[in-house]
Amino acid sequence: MFSVKQLKPTFKSYLPQTDVKKNINPPIKKLEAKLLPGEIVVNEVNFVRKCIAAEKSHDDLWGKLICTNFKVSFVTHDALTKPRFQVAHRLLGEHDIPLTCLEQVVTVNDVKGKKKVLGCNQKLKFNPSELILYCKDFRIVRFSFDEAGPEGAKKVCLAIAHYSHPADPQLLFGFEYIGVRYYGSPEERVNGARPKGGLQTPLFDCSSDWDREIKRTNAEEWRVCSINQDYAVSPSLPEFFVVPASLADQDLKQYAVSFADQRIPVWCWNHSNGSALIRMANITDPFQLKKLDQRICNAIVKSHPQRSEAHKFDLDKSLPSIQDIQNSLVKIRQICVIDPFEESEEKWLSSVENSQWLDYVRTFLKHSCEVVYLLEGMNASVILQEEEDRDLNCVVSSLVQIMLDPHFRTLSGFQSLVQKEWVMAGHRFLDRCNHLKKNAKEESPLFLLFLDCVWQLMNQYPSAFEFTETYLAVLSDSMWIPVFSTFLFNCPKHHADTMTGFLEDKNITLGEGEALCFPPVWEWSQQLFIKDQTLFNNPIYVGKGARNVHNGTVKSFRRTKVSHKSYSSTLRGTPPALMRNGLQGGQGTLPRRNSLAAQLKSDLFQLRDVEESPSERFFRDWFSGPADPQGLLLPQLLPSHLPLWRLYFLRWVPEACIPRGGPITAYHKFSQLADEIDVLQNQLRHYKGPTPANTPLASPTGPPSEPSRMYFKASSLYEPSSTPEFLSSSFPFTPVGNLCRPNLHGTPISKFLNGAKIWLSTESLANETL
Repeated sequence: MFSVKQLKPTFKSYLPQTDVKKNINPPIKKLEAKLLPGEIVVNEVNFVRKCIAAEKSHDDLWGKLICTNFKVSFVTHDALTKPRFQVAHRLLGEHDIPLTCLEQVVTVNDVKGKKKVLGCNQKLKFNPSELILYCKDFRIVRFSFDEAGPEGAKKVCLAIAHYSHPADPQLLFGFEYIGVRYYGSPEERVNGARPKGGLQTPLFDCSSDWDREIKRTNAEEWRVCSINQDYAVSPSLPEFFVVPASLADQDLKQYAVSFADQRIPVWCWNHSNGSALIRMANITDPFQLKKLDQRICNAIVKSHPQRSEAHKFDLDKSLPSIQDIQNSLVKIRQICVIDPFEESEEKWLSSVENSQWLDYVRTFLKHSCEVVYLLEGMNASVILQEEEDRDLNCVVSSLVQIMLDPHFRTLSGFQSLVQKEWVMAGHRFLDRCNHLKKNAKEESPLFLLFLDCVWQLMNQYPSAFEFTETYLAVLSDSMWIPVFSTFLFNCPKHHADTMTGFLEDKNITLGEGEALCFPPVWEWSQQLFIKDQTLFNNPIYVGKGARNVHNGTVKSFRRTKVSHKSYSSTLRGTPPALMRNGLQGGQGTLPRRNSLAAQLKSDLFQLRDVEESPSERFFRDWFSGPADPQGLLLPQLLPSHLPLWRLYFLRWVPEACIPRGGPITAYHKFSQLADEIDVLQNQLRHYKGPTPANTPLASPTGPPSEPSRMYFKASSLYEPSSTPEFLSSSFPFTPVGNLCRPNLHGTPISKFLNGAKIWLSTESLANETL
């Protein structure tokens, strides 16, 4: 072998030379997930495509798919081409999905034509080409692994399936999120106890909260009972609750053993006329049934100023079961987000009707009206009875109080109602939300059904509620963020026991006065910035003492109270059916007094042979007058009065999204008007007199202007108001990138013509081949 001497290059460039290092693009920032305290990355895969449409689209996003112990996170440098809104979630990114929000994890292999629903500790025998995530908040998100490594794609899919099925409540992310504050570094340690003075919503975990509620409702014949401290009597009731003053603690302890889960009758609310709303479980001891019933009823009667008798509603016999409600939700989810929109369009209304979801909404509202009639019209106390007093009673008792008490239509009042009638009353949020995905038979969307019923009332009486439908939707979504105590436990004792076990397992020692506790969902600053929380404020809310301008004059909303003394003593027992053919009191009354239906009401009753019942008269009298936002509210229950809650059920459907349309357009204008009024009122408060030029101005030395209550601010006189491009009927949510079916614009012309054939003459269709 021999070596050859390397020759020197002889090529000479006559072009100007530049420094190559200076022309190199700056390095792209590494894609990393934004992690919360206690959150760790479990698995990740690069070169993943988030699908925006069914087929490949230039709008698809490329990035990294990451599974943590809290969420599925997709991180990308790309930006969606469509306009975006500015609301930012403090716990979740734009493309993040909490693991507890996952309904199904589906892997697909296009080449082999295989599909598999992944569960916990399952094996995947093929390399997935796609991952489809079906979410409990009605989203469907699809990822493609065309360019990703097959092993990395398989591992991240298995990690998502495994961590979305925790075997124990302590494996839910909230425990790491709170626990790291104690066993983390000194800089990370923050007291997990409830901040003093920072939360305006009473949690009803102490006797003082119940005392204040007794005083607020003037329930003089009721008292706070503490026999259940340390959950000594009932494992599912709170440590403090309210009972008739005439019942001694010793008697209550004796009675408790005869009730299901030892859930003795407890007080919910008092009417100003003295009637009370009570809830209770079934009496399981048949030998004690009659005697206990009599004693409980006597005690409730003694607590009434007029000693009116108490009426009992057995909700198990008159309302759908939790399984029926769950089946209905599955059907409505299939219609709204799974079935191709273009195929279901022609039968949309009938499909929604067949799901029975709106039927169940109407049924709960109807039964709540019946309870309202007894409390308000009959001046009688009502006992709501359910087998375990933890599901149906929560819905009905809450709706009744919203209809009767304007306090619960304020933001803080509504939150205290949910805390009182759901959280502390022992609603099984862990089981009903199926956070552990152990028993599908226990899952049921009772809280969502309740929120839908509240939305129906808001839709009919928009000025009576301080909060918005955005607030209801965000509250519902918060069920799937496992860091709030509100939705993580089955009852207060379950909460306390789980926290004690966690402290022992982690060897956490708390100092004197410290308490390890999850934040309640009512601490909205955990999720949203102050500015974004203004989306909860209803600009047209009529608060206490507000007045209405009508036809140039100022008139009070207050309705003259109708006297029912003439017939209240003649009715006994459970009231007859208040609905006939879907109408209150046997008639279809509307709140607009000048409408044709209202003019025909009197003629309709004159033609009837059956005498009007007291309950029908009560509802007729109420609907004949103007609605009082600060008084009693009753819903109208015809099918045309109860539409689908579009913002919640259709917010992720691109085809159903109306750009610059829907209720948000009115909300936008009302917010600007309300903000302008606030600005003018603030200037008037700080006005100190005219300037030398006789021009009234706000005092420059006065206190600063108060922050606006509205998300949308008043427009300048020189800048005419216009609807922002990012507004749509889905605001503040976006359907972009959350569905895996084709995007369609409008109705396919073929379907339009097929539907139009019924209007054409038979002669024109005689020779047409179908």
